[in-house]
Amino acid sequence: MSPSTTPANWVATRRDRTSSALDRCFAEGLTGHTVVKREGKRIELTDGSVVTEFVSCSYLGLESHPALAEAAVAATATFGVHLSSSRNRMRPVYLPQLEELLGEIYPGTAPCVFTSTSNVHLGVLPLLASGSLPSYPMTREPHFFVDRNAHASMQVLRGIYEQFGPVSRLPSADPDEAERTWQRAAGDRTPIVLSDGVQSMTGLTEVGELAARLRRAGGYLYVDDAHGVSIVGTDGCGYAFDDMGGRLPANVVLAGSLSKGFGGSGGFLLVASPDDVAVVRKLANPLVFGHSVMVPMMAANVASAQLHRTPEVRQLQDRLWANAACLDELTGGKLSNAGLRSPIRGALFGTEEDGLRAARLLRDRGVVMLPAFYPTVAQGTSLLRFAMSSLHTEEEIRLLAATLEKVGGYGLPVAAAEAERG
Repeated sequence: MSPSTTPANWVATRRDRTSSALDRCFAEGLTGHTVVKREGKRIELTDGSVVTEFVSCSYLGLESHPALAEAAVAATATFGVHLSSSRNRMRPVYLPQLEELLGEIYPGTAPCVFTSTSNVHLGVLPLLASGSLPSYPMTREPHFFVDRNAHASMQVLRGIYEQFGPVSRLPSADPDEAERTWQRAAGDRTPIVLSDGVQSMTGLTEVGELAARLRRAGGYLYVDDAHGVSIVGTDGCGYAFDDMGGRLPANVVLAGSLSKGFGGSGGFLLVASPDDVAVVRKLANPLVFGHSVMVPMMAANVASAQLHRTPEVRQLQDRLWANAACLDELTGGKLSNAGLRSPIRGALFGTEEDGLRAARLLRDRGVVMLPAFYPTVAQGTSLLRFAMSSLHTEEEIRLLAATLEKVGGYGLPVAAAEAERG
């Protein structure tokens, strides 16, 4: 086939539709900040300026907790910075300690720690689709349904899913329409729905309701709750586990992050049985052929898990939600996710230029955030994302709200980008 008749692939389509807006943000110092030091949510940049950041996804501020820092220092003195081996060959003592603690935070589950949430997806979804996990039998071939707002780390694996069965897009946030979609498309196949819990830009998914509907259809739900871990629930179990009633339904596989609200580094898997974990340890490529989480961070993960079993995490959760409510009140509920149990707020603009102007004004006033353009949000629009934390002060939140008031023109109806264009 000649180059002129070769169909455009999804990467080429995305590349050709992406503007220079993000490049301009880098060039103007509106994103890509290099941090010299920090105190709370105040960071010093290489140009000497000190700004308030609403960028970090450490929603409870645990990464700066003395217990985590002390654990990392002690582990470094004992092991050095790394035990360079896959976990199947050699592992630091902190790994089994962490998985045991995760089993207490998530009762009735079998946890398995990975180096990242993305590696959980890469390692586990092929095992689920192939019927290799004992607790999740695949009596019919699968049909994948990927939520339109599911994280890019799941969207990008479509080519892998297609090795096992068809792949379809799923409407987000509407369980009725989602069920109609998989009923129309799945036929005699097993529906496997991939979804976020707390979405990385806008919205929450009713994972408890989705799980119940899929159970009746003989299907499975795979949840990425990276942004939901620690922020709500008993012992900081997170949004998805809490929404499912503090248990893991028999037809659900859950992936979480240790790098956001948890305050450490890595990702983890929750499945129904140790028999499932045994298969994952033998066959999941990122575990079999990849290294473990760096030793100091694994020790910090253990310290964080121990904190999750104390009242302190509940206190940090309360502070986080008080800060989010304060921002919602000061901005009149115009930000995306206002009133939701999501730590993410967003100012949506109808054009990229409007978003750039707002980002410049915020930077001039000492506030930095995450500016997003296509393909993260719908083509031609822009979103300024603000990650809330228990560490933000009322003064910092008021500064953000006052600057947004001066900007004006934000808060359009949310139009999330589709993961594949054309």
